[in-house]
Amino acid sequence: MFNNKWKVAFLTLLGVLLLSIIILAIMIFRPVEKSTIVKKEQREEVPFAVTTNREDLTKLINHYLEQEGLNGPIHYEINIADQVELYGTLPIFNTDIQMKLTFEPIALENGDLLLKQKEISIGQLPLPVSYIMNFIANQYNFPEWVDIQPSDEEIYVHLTDMDLKNGMQVEMSTFDLEQNNIQFNLLLPTE
Repeated sequence: MFNNKWKVAFLTLLGVLLLSIIILAIMIFRPVEKSTIVKKEQREEVPFAVTTNREDLTKLINHYLEQEGLNGPIHYEINIADQVELYGTLPIFNTDIQMKLTFEPIALENGDLLLKQKEISIGQLPLPVSYIMNFIANQYNFPEWVDIQPSDEEIYVHLTDMDLKNGMQVEMSTFDLEQNNIQFNLLLPTE
């Protein structure tokens, strides 16, 4: 009987050992289950958020106008203060008359920018706003992504259509001049 107990213990131990080896082998050679990862919608570009202020954006815009040769025969410049200001000259009777148009900027949900005309001053001449904006649209050299709409007294800036180097795009997210908080995304292509 003593011999029988040792045989049973040995066979039980051998069985447990073999069972452990089999379970371990099954676990090792079993394929790894892939977890399902919910991917975000694939974008063709990577957005980089840029925050700036009125002064720096003014410098950037005027530098862009100068570099791209967009001033044309009649000089104009942009100033961003409590509102967006367009300064330029109007040639009237061989004299250059100073003009200033002010706009309220509105960042649109699609990433573009709308400039609603607020005030206009042209020396002492009482000219209708739509006439001045039509004159500006015809005389000044604006990029194709800037759409001057004289009848609506606004300028629509198609920032998302703006051509930048390396296929980058721009979309406006915040244009709060009161808080001096201007934010936009630079969209860098991934392909």
